[in-house]
Amino acid sequence: MLVVRPAGSADFDSLMELAQLSGRGFTSLPEDEPTLRERLALSEASFQAGVAPLEAWYTLMLEDLETGVIDGVAGVKAAVGVKRPFFSFRVVTLAQSSPVLEMRFDHKALVLVNECAGWSEVGSLFLRPEKRKGGAGRLLAQSRYMLIGIEPQRFSEMVLAELRGWFDEDGSCPFWEHLASKFFRLEFDQADLMSASTNGQFILDLAPRHPIYTELLAPAARDVIGKVHRDGEAARAMLEREGFRYQGLVDLFDAGPTVAAPRDDIRTVRDAKRLRVKLGEDAFGEEALISSTDVARFRAVRAAVLIDGEAAILDRATADALGVGEGDHVRVKA
Repeated sequence: MLVVRPAGSADFDSLMELAQLSGRGFTSLPEDEPTLRERLALSEASFQAGVAPLEAWYTLMLEDLETGVIDGVAGVKAAVGVKRPFFSFRVVTLAQSSPVLEMRFDHKALVLVNECAGWSEVGSLFLRPEKRKGGAGRLLAQSRYMLIGIEPQRFSEMVLAELRGWFDEDGSCPFWEHLASKFFRLEFDQADLMSASTNGQFILDLAPRHPIYTELLAPAARDVIGKVHRDGEAARAMLEREGFRYQGLVDLFDAGPTVAAPRDDIRTVRDAKRLRVKLGEDAFGEEALISSTDVARFRAVRAAVLIDGEAAILDRATADALGVGEGDHVRVKA
């Protein structure tokens, strides 16, 4: 059985391995020991309510209970743009016309904005390549919404997700090469690491202040604005099924799209039901997403459950994986 659980300091080696597998442009998983250790410490404090609510960053690990191997990672930030700016490019349309010539032109332009300050963020979703079939990714992704649904007041009324932008087969990033690098004058990997491991002041210092007309860009850069990385299509599809929609915002470095949804309209947050546990002898009923109801002891699995009124009948193995017993409560999303 696969279970999603809070990350801890003992997960460092597994988290570093996942970071190394994630490849270029996965900003939230840098191959940097101090950053990853700090993230694990922050996650432990967040689950134990040991940090200010807006500073919480919950990191979740997908563990195979049979082998003990960590197969994936995901996270939820309580708020972005609070201690450090959260910049994006907004894709806008600038209309220009000439009555004398009886002509009108609509120009696409990129404008630096900080619109999402205070929003929560779901992200850092990464699985080992060999685990990307069979529902593991869906379990890991939906577990974030089950966590949010336990205590919604810990999170913002709006929730966003940033998707990795386009990289060519040779690992180059067209948007970075043709536009962003002209302002930051760094290698992509260096800027990406600084974005993940510093307070982001360099972005505030160096990012362009004036609109950038996309028609002036090389076609290779213009064509990837808002385009999702080939490995991110499944993640985008899962987000859209939950109700997330493109917001006209793209990342400063790789032009990957930002999607968002009202917290209470996210399908899993909205539809999961709180039920009392009853134990049965064997697995039966329909498979469903099931989580515990205590943030500090959060667990989530996909398993068979029989819903009987206000009760969820679970087998012993599922109850043990969730850390619950007879009479406790769980949240169930059919």
